[in-house]
Amino acid sequence: MSRDSEEETDVLENVAEVIEGLTKDLQELYQFRDMFFENHPIEMAKEKNKLVEEKKNALVEKFEAIDVDTQIPFSLRAQFLYMKGRCYNINPTYDSRATQCLSKAVKLNPHLVDAWNELGECYWKNMNVKDAKASFEGALKHVGTIFFRLIYCFILIHLLTHFILFLQERNRLSLRCLSIILRQESGERKLKEASAAILKSVELAKEAVAQDIKDGVSWTVLGNAYLCQFFMVSQDPVTLKSCMSAYKQAWMDPVAKGQPDLYYNKGIALKYEEQYSEALENFEYACRLDPPWEPPKQELARLSQYLSSADELVRTKGKLKGKKLQQMVQSIDKKMLGVYGPGTFHTFGARRDVTLELVRMSELQEGANEGKVILAKVVGSIHSENAVPFTFAVVDESMECLCVTVYNWADGRGAIIGDCVCVPEPRLSVHKGEQPRVKYNFKSIRVNNPMMILVNGKRVGRNQFACTKVTSTYEIH
Repeated sequence: MSRDSEEETDVLENVAEVIEGLTKDLQELYQFRDMFFENHPIEMAKEKNKLVEEKKNALVEKFEAIDVDTQIPFSLRAQFLYMKGRCYNINPTYDSRATQCLSKAVKLNPHLVDAWNELGECYWKNMNVKDAKASFEGALKHVGTIFFRLIYCFILIHLLTHFILFLQERNRLSLRCLSIILRQESGERKLKEASAAILKSVELAKEAVAQDIKDGVSWTVLGNAYLCQFFMVSQDPVTLKSCMSAYKQAWMDPVAKGQPDLYYNKGIALKYEEQYSEALENFEYACRLDPPWEPPKQELARLSQYLSSADELVRTKGKLKGKKLQQMVQSIDKKMLGVYGPGTFHTFGARRDVTLELVRMSELQEGANEGKVILAKVVGSIHSENAVPFTFAVVDESMECLCVTVYNWADGRGAIIGDCVCVPEPRLSVHKGEQPRVKYNFKSIRVNNPMMILVNGKRVGRNQFACTKVTSTYEIH
């Protein structure tokens, strides 16, 4: 008897039913993971990985009980190996067994797009960005190859439109993962190249969303891409608005809604917008969804400490004694208004020939204070692990104390105690919150461009301007 004949005799008699059953079991396993918080209280978050692992191990036993080389016909081996690798790959950590199965699957069938995508995720978990990128690009390449080979047949049977939609659905994972990789690689490139990579990242994420506008994970990736564009390319408020809109769309999908990444990255954006209460809530919720995950814990601790420090700095006026504080305030010289002094004209956005009126900080209104300028003394600053924004407190003749948050100020720069600071058209915000971790109540003035303020009568130099950088996080759970 020939070897081929021997193999044929070992093939499972009901192989089609076995494959169908394993496919159903695999779908149920991933649904159990992805919809966990739709069916379980958030208090069970600590048990999620353990419960998923138990179900995975039970399914792994079914896969490992089958000898792929003898019991599965050659025509189905690539699909079987893909499914087996996907089962191994459900863990948030790298599993070399998944890589082995998926590598064999794409060798047996290079056009198996799902296997390329799954292999890319394996490499990504193993911090092998180069091979992950190659895998996702391979998936896109083979989708195109399949499309052009079969397009003629589908035209003949009038199903081309349905087939295009089918291919697109299978393709969005490649697009969004490439979007993530491009953003990660941008940190190692020169500014011009990095900007181009980030903009390309946004386009890929948009394309992924277009494949299925109900896919919340794609919306999350798009939100992250916009967030990166805002910080690394141009701080256009419209971009940040698009970012928050994408996160809102992501939240409508039960799968994305249960992912801590969504809340962590949204918290980063909210923190920059100085919507502190909402930022704290999002970091807190990310911690509850994935208790072992460290980034949201760190951000929650940093922001809580920052708010506590800001509250204390303003409340105690830098802990300066009354006499010392009085001397500082009395030494404020209107000559320090410099270019913002009486009789001068300025351009703010679309408004030209604007004159400024010196007012006390106690006269400021919440929101924009157009046509106003303040002059005050620095009484203290906040030293934090995260230097963005550079934050200091000022006091003027009204003895009111406010925080000034300055973004895009180069590391090592900033105002020190005793400096006289002039801020034109100050935008005032009131921050008040009471949460288990922190209680705070203070006012602040936000400055996005440090070159708009004067320190001791002199404008901050262009050499002290540096774009704020932020890191968004996306993990495959």
